[in-house]
Amino acid sequence: MTIFSDNRIIENVYDDIGYEDITTNSLIPENKWAQAEILCKEDGILAGMDVAHYIINEFGLNISSSFLDGEDIHKGDVILEFEGKAKDILMVERSILNYLMHLSGIATLVKNTCDRVKEVNPNVKVACTRKTTPGLQKLEKKAVEIGGGDTHRFKLDDCVLIKDNHIQVVGGVIESIELAKENVSFTKKIEIEVESEEDAVRASMFGADIVMLDNMTPKEISSVLNTLKERRLREDVIIEVSGGINPENILNYAELDVDVISSGFITNSAKSLDLSLNII
Repeated sequence: MTIFSDNRIIENVYDDIGYEDITTNSLIPENKWAQAEILCKEDGILAGMDVAHYIINEFGLNISSSFLDGEDIHKGDVILEFEGKAKDILMVERSILNYLMHLSGIATLVKNTCDRVKEVNPNVKVACTRKTTPGLQKLEKKAVEIGGGDTHRFKLDDCVLIKDNHIQVVGGVIESIELAKENVSFTKKIEIEVESEEDAVRASMFGADIVMLDNMTPKEISSVLNTLKERRLREDVIIEVSGGINPENILNYAELDVDVISSGFITNSAKSLDLSLNII
């Protein structure tokens, strides 16, 4: 399972268990065998199944059937069946459900958001940000990908993204772009965050690959786009819009001639999908 580079997932499971599961250990014999199923209680998109398999395998449990990440799941579906020592199943129950419910919730929200946006503008990408849960970034971004969204940057070394505080320290948009072009490999794209039409024009003229229009209203963005077209700069840059975008207003941004809509809500505000684990 390539997305895991260490034992963090299992460490989290043991953090939940603590020194021991005193409830299970006081009630369940060591050699008691059990079968379990994970039941879907609402429609959605499944994500996190690789994590569930990882935990189940690490605790010596046996999987008999399961759905796959990215599949549509519906209320009443048994998405995973496994068996083994009853004590082990009960110890890992909550950890497995937490990952599956959280990641499936993200994938479901992303899928629903992408579907709505594509109806308005089939050419725009919906992207997440680095506003993720500490320790879960890779998993949450994988869930975004499963839901049909763009993962944006995973880490700071993915591309140059010059933000307002960088510009404040350096002293200006043009100076920031010139320094990045001078000091960063040609293999890396240069993106810059701007908050005014003037800076958007400067960034486009001086070689930014991606211009992020941050915290602008749809009306302000439309004005920027018209100006870039008039100056024959629009085709030279990718236009990303971000800042304050949520399910209620995202279609207002999708109606514009932009390339990317990025928002933190698809990772940090997704509702967990309702799943349950039952002993059968």
